[in-house]
Amino acid sequence: MLGGSRTFAGSVGTQVVKVFDLVAARTGLRHHETAPLDVSPLTRVTVADDHKRYYPRAVPLTISVTGDHTSGRLLGAQIVGERTAEISKRIDTFATALHAGLSVDDVIDLDLSYTPPLGSPWDAVQVAAQGWERAAAAANPAGVSV
Repeated sequence: MLGGSRTFAGSVGTQVVKVFDLVAARTGLRHHETAPLDVSPLTRVTVADDHKRYYPRAVPLTISVTGDHTSGRLLGAQIVGERTAEISKRIDTFATALHAGLSVDDVIDLDLSYTPPLGSPWDAVQVAAQGWERAAAAANPAGVSV
């Protein structure tokens, strides 16, 4: 419109909805939505606290991570939890990882903020990615690298 040559980079379909005090968010693909793709989807659901349990008012988050079992590529994530748990921040972390083409393992290595009242040394996003990695390893007993 202004003479530039910018190209739309695409969308990963990030959405967040609040219903009373519950928030649900998603980005990327859910397990069944990968059917048209040439991938081997693996989905793992993990429950992790939004911040350190010893700090008051920690709440659990239910996080579903879908990745390609063959390549380890992140395909999508969903999070459900209480409104106070900064779910939109966390789904944005997954959306950024998807946009950048990161693997599930790459999410584990992200340098995310930490302070006991707001997050853990391993954020709930990373705990969910670690859960996916354990599920991928268990589904691959031959020990072939994911």
